[in-house]
Amino acid sequence: MAESFPMNGGDGTYSYTNNSQFQKQGSDLAKGMIKEAITEKLDIEISGTFQIVDFGCSVGPNTFFAMENMIEAVKNKCILQGLDSKNMEFQVSFNDHTENDFNTLFASLPLDRQYHAAGVPGSFYRRLFPRASINLAYSSYALQWLSKMPDEVSDRKSMAWNEGKIHYNGSSREVVDAYADQFEKDMGVFISARAEEILSGGLMILIMPGIPESAAHLPYSAGVLFNFLESSLMDLAIEGIIDKAEIDAFNLPIYFPTDEEMRKVIEKNGCFSIEMIEFANPKSPVNGSLNADSWIMHLRAGMDGIFTKYFGYDVTEKMFNKTLSKSEEISHFLQSGHFNSTQLFVVLNRK
Repeated sequence: MAESFPMNGGDGTYSYTNNSQFQKQGSDLAKGMIKEAITEKLDIEISGTFQIVDFGCSVGPNTFFAMENMIEAVKNKCILQGLDSKNMEFQVSFNDHTENDFNTLFASLPLDRQYHAAGVPGSFYRRLFPRASINLAYSSYALQWLSKMPDEVSDRKSMAWNEGKIHYNGSSREVVDAYADQFEKDMGVFISARAEEILSGGLMILIMPGIPESAAHLPYSAGVLFNFLESSLMDLAIEGIIDKAEIDAFNLPIYFPTDEEMRKVIEKNGCFSIEMIEFANPKSPVNGSLNADSWIMHLRAGMDGIFTKYFGYDVTEKMFNKTLSKSEEISHFLQSGHFNSTQLFVVLNRK
């Protein structure tokens, strides 16, 4: 069973709704690429209902922008093919963990939407839809979350024990390999499930943080930001607020794959043709609206749940406050030129 760590719900200070601008920049960057993929690669049949699914939708509003963009692209393709899309009905299914704040999601649905909406709770690391029922599958900034922490990294007897760290950035080769193996298993399950659900000629579009194969051995930006959370936890251990053993037993279930790792899993499955695997860089937070404090708020909106589950509310609050006190150091890192947030854009066609 996949572990569930949904984004912060509601519309409060630490909510994902108010702290997901960077993810929106990433999906906005891909708008043109998505339109091109739909125009050139998607098979369309006017009869019946056209189903789109967002796997890992969270609470909005980013998912709504993405769905409207894809529907417009489908309609434009119909026009280019001389087809009448007036009788085409769109069904959009929003999927996320059962603990996701679907109330906030559906309360903020656009009133002028062009589709029927449904919520489908459950982990996307299993089958969720009937066979050959999806025309267009989409996932943005969700698949970097593994189904669970790799078992080896919290095992003191393992060569991959990740002592004193909460992520694989800067860790031993054994730790990195444990994460890579878990990603390969999880992505294999995801691809296999979607192969059952997407009809022949349908598309799957994936957007996620990734690392070029040529830079896989280098420290990466998001991992360095995780290191600031790690150092704040270690500060709390030094102060006696938590036991270091608690940190040793915890690792973030997040992995940023290389393009070759993605290609390997897809080709092993064999049900999809790879139309595109490319890298793109979202707008730099240095030149945009994200400063150090904003980055910490973004991290909290996405990770409050997992830290609170393992360490409790009080420790999590103290950890983020300590990280905020390191804003100057984080700002220096963001402005140093070493910050390079790269996203992987994947388009697959169901054979």
